[in-house]
Amino acid sequence: MTRRRVATPRLPIEPIGPEKLSPLPRWVEKLCTLSAQARGALRLGGVIFWVPLSVGFEACLLAVPGTAKIRWTRVIWGILCKLLGLRIRVVGERAGTVGGLKARKRGERPVIYISNHSSWVDVLILGTILPSVFVAKGDIEKWPVMGLISKIGRTIFVSRQRSTTGRERDEMIRRMVEGDNLVLFPEGTSSDGSRVLPFMSAFFAIAKLPKLKEGMDLSLLPISYEPGMTPLIQPISVVFDRLEGLPVHRLRRSVFAWYGDMDLGPHLWQIVQWKELRASVILHEPLDPDLFPSRKALAQAAWNAVAQGAAELRQNRDAAPAPGRYDPAELPHTKVRGIAKLLDTVGATLTACRKRL
Repeated sequence: MTRRRVATPRLPIEPIGPEKLSPLPRWVEKLCTLSAQARGALRLGGVIFWVPLSVGFEACLLAVPGTAKIRWTRVIWGILCKLLGLRIRVVGERAGTVGGLKARKRGERPVIYISNHSSWVDVLILGTILPSVFVAKGDIEKWPVMGLISKIGRTIFVSRQRSTTGRERDEMIRRMVEGDNLVLFPEGTSSDGSRVLPFMSAFFAIAKLPKLKEGMDLSLLPISYEPGMTPLIQPISVVFDRLEGLPVHRLRRSVFAWYGDMDLGPHLWQIVQWKELRASVILHEPLDPDLFPSRKALAQAAWNAVAQGAAELRQNRDAAPAPGRYDPAELPHTKVRGIAKLLDTVGATLTACRKRL
């Protein structure tokens, strides 16, 4: 005789929504949401007011000789960081000065800043810290509003096509010879912020020009550097490590990261609703391209410094600049006076950096 098992009816499982997981009443959550949206709207209003005003003034400075336009650009980026509630912590010292044609005539070498790239916010951060010009992909030049702003900001656009490689390389070299420093993202694209992608050695071609064989004419290179004026390379690690004062873990990196086919508008709206964000930046010691046997070796050394620094920041460890390979006597340094000093002071104040936690 076998016993029959009586099936007990199972009660339907009700899905648990976010509102049931939260310890707060629904009305409190709704109030917090409305507060964040109001904060975001006010910040977007400030951005909409500031960008045309500041960029319009920048357009007027394009015709003015000297470095005023370079210094003013740092003020533009710095105020945008303030409007977005973004704080910046800087570890290390910047290599190079603001530059300019007079600086090149004095023998000050240009600097190429090499950084990892995970978001459009990287541009605001590095633009605040570094007196430089960005190198961006050619698609941005065709964007309705950002394209115009980038042009006024003297951005160099590259298409990464073989047919235009020589012309684009010559343009970047010419700009450095005339006084500009450059910011490059040698990963070639933005990432999710959890790692640093391998660096493409082709980006370092402007720092380490191909060697001519013995007996070949120097004029075969359309544009080249004067002896001793090869640009220095400074690796930079950028990591978003605080959100509302708390450490950023892996799941929260999506708040900052902008990559793939993500739209800019929704990501910007997400950023402006947070009360406070923080990015930490490590300025590693510079590298002299002349001390490396090849541009692949130079790219690998830069990647090692950036990747190591970014990993330490993601793990909330005490980060320190990686040692470089350079002659300290080759680092450019000049005294700044007058209105130039005032603009530099404003830019440094807007950075709101702390060298220690």
